[in-house]
Amino acid sequence: MDQETKKGPGVLGLAAVGAVIFGVALLTSGRIRAPSVAAMAPAAVQQQPAAARSVIPLGKAVGIKLFSDGVLVVGLSPVETEGGASYPGRDCGLKAGDVITHINGGEVDTIEEVQALVKECEDEPLTIQAMRGQRQLQLTAAAVENSQGVYQLGVWLRDSMAGIGTMTFYDPESGVFGALGHGINDVDTSMLMPLESGSIMPASVTEVKKGAGGSPGELHGQFDLTRDLGTLYANTNLGIFGQMPRETVSSQAEPVEVASRDQVEIGPATILSNIRGDEVEEFDVEITHLYPEGDGTRSMMVEVRDPELLSATGGIVQGMSGSPLLQNGRLVGAVTHVLVNDPTKGYAILAENMLKQAVGEHPLTK
Repeated sequence: MDQETKKGPGVLGLAAVGAVIFGVALLTSGRIRAPSVAAMAPAAVQQQPAAARSVIPLGKAVGIKLFSDGVLVVGLSPVETEGGASYPGRDCGLKAGDVITHINGGEVDTIEEVQALVKECEDEPLTIQAMRGQRQLQLTAAAVENSQGVYQLGVWLRDSMAGIGTMTFYDPESGVFGALGHGINDVDTSMLMPLESGSIMPASVTEVKKGAGGSPGELHGQFDLTRDLGTLYANTNLGIFGQMPRETVSSQAEPVEVASRDQVEIGPATILSNIRGDEVEEFDVEITHLYPEGDGTRSMMVEVRDPELLSATGGIVQGMSGSPLLQNGRLVGAVTHVLVNDPTKGYAILAENMLKQAVGEHPLTK
């Protein structure tokens, strides 16, 4: 989930985990291959409309690891040479938020690949292809030798992220799942991470940092890096999506209908969330406001009313992002944001929007 300062809401992004693989930022130094979900989704999903579909609501915390399509520039800094500070990355035109996709005509997806090319070419010019938003760039830079004899470009890079988030639904017909209710953004640039590959893993919540006014809380936990439950095929503004086998979902879990916008009401609802161990529990909440379509992730305001959840977490905390909301026997949405000054309240996305994104029908996929 996100969190924003002062009175604004914040996305409750990935919560902390015991084994985190945030991309190592190193002083090293086409087009982002990020087609719409309709192009990326399995054919079985694209053939089925979202309308009137039933899915299994989950609420289970999982470990999420994501490897980027290209390497993301998260910062620029000087290279200290014998002759003083040099800025080859900055001077060639690179900026934080750019995604480097090719160097010297070859595709690069990892920091190690970039390091190897810089080491091989030393101070010879490198042709860099990068994306800045939707614009493709071609730049030329030459690494410089630092005072320790190592060639560097003065560019901080990230190629992966990981953390704990919550699964929203599973579609037993197609094997597709949705989670988070918002995208995974880089922590330094706020850019949506371009997805090359990713997976979800079993996770266990070990403790809760309780939220309070001005200080959002957080789920802490661990996940098993040795075992994948499923694979990701899309990281989008409305959630992350992937596939996993039916046996990973409890055999007792029953599908429910996904509510359309006009079936969601102001009034009592419940939230499924995993705030301790690997147990999913149901708590009372209230849908207090419904909003017209905006960015798609803030469709309603939710207030936590359950004394047990308030006692355990203080309300909505990081790591709960994606927790499904149920009302009148239907899946109506998933929590996405918390109000920093009042963690008992937060925004939620319509489940209908997530499902349409998963099957390529939502306008934001175009």
